[in-house]
Amino acid sequence: MVHSLAVSWEGDHLRALDQTRLPFEENYLVLKSVDDYIRAISEMQVRGAPLIGIVAAYGVAQAALNGADADFSRFEGDVRQAIERLRASRPTAVNLFWVLARMEGVLRANPDRSPSELAQLLLAEAQAIHREQMEADSRIGELGASLIPEGSELITICNTGELATGGKGTAFSIIRQAHLQRELKQVWVPETRPRLQGRLTAWELTRERIPFRVIADTMVGWLFSQHRIAAAVVGADRIAANGDVANKIGTYQLAVLCARHGVSFIVAAPESTFDPDCPAGVDIPVEERDAEEVLRLGDVPVLPEGYPVWNPAFDVTPAELVSYYVSEAGIKHGVRAPREQKEEQ
Repeated sequence: MVHSLAVSWEGDHLRALDQTRLPFEENYLVLKSVDDYIRAISEMQVRGAPLIGIVAAYGVAQAALNGADADFSRFEGDVRQAIERLRASRPTAVNLFWVLARMEGVLRANPDRSPSELAQLLLAEAQAIHREQMEADSRIGELGASLIPEGSELITICNTGELATGGKGTAFSIIRQAHLQRELKQVWVPETRPRLQGRLTAWELTRERIPFRVIADTMVGWLFSQHRIAAAVVGADRIAANGDVANKIGTYQLAVLCARHGVSFIVAAPESTFDPDCPAGVDIPVEERDAEEVLRLGDVPVLPEGYPVWNPAFDVTPAELVSYYVSEAGIKHGVRAPREQKEEQ
């Protein structure tokens, strides 16, 4: 069995922490149907590129287990329909598509298996994907921590911890490991409007006893002028072949500020986030979400209904602004890495 704080398989269903209720309430969802999985992903009850992929994998396994008593034709049709519906749940994070292609591969490779046997194989594959992500997270943390000086002040954005990956996190894993090794002075946490994922990071930092302060997104530029920030450490939802990075909205402006102030900009992501079939950032589909996310803060209206709103969930940071890419495979120096380090590469 594979268990994590964010999600765990409970024999015949997935138990998932409802992230829309944090940090005030820890409430767990019980996902038993494909509709449950799609709702959890699309409504961001589970979120973060790696975790979306993991949950989708379990969703395929759930569809297979629920239909294991059907004849093969109906079983295969139901599972393939589940894959297509899950594929449409969120468009930007490449992990989702990579995972679903891997689950489809299990179907293709086992045409002579019975529905019940295939259901067990698909569940085993989903658990393997989850386990591999946990291992990748640990490696990312170990490698990336070497880039962080002792006593640093860092800044991140959105949420990249266990809540986003089902393991130790990507950028958060680096922050955690750096603090264990050389004690960070402070982590600055932008609130990350409109969905306020920064509060999830604050919740995880509190659990890890890492010092932090939350700031409004509009304060980031002034922060750079008033504090000696050692690095920005961020995650990614998709990294194009040319190194452009799609991540939570606000990442691009953070990268620009890092370039202006000579601060390292570190992108942490598993190898599954690198998309060799996507030539450049311009080719990455950017999800646009409902205006209600901007018009309201939870149940509280902040603008009158009907006001025009633009609500892209992601932006794309050009490769020229990236100092380092950290994955479980190693550290790759970006365009903004110090010259002597690039020469050593």
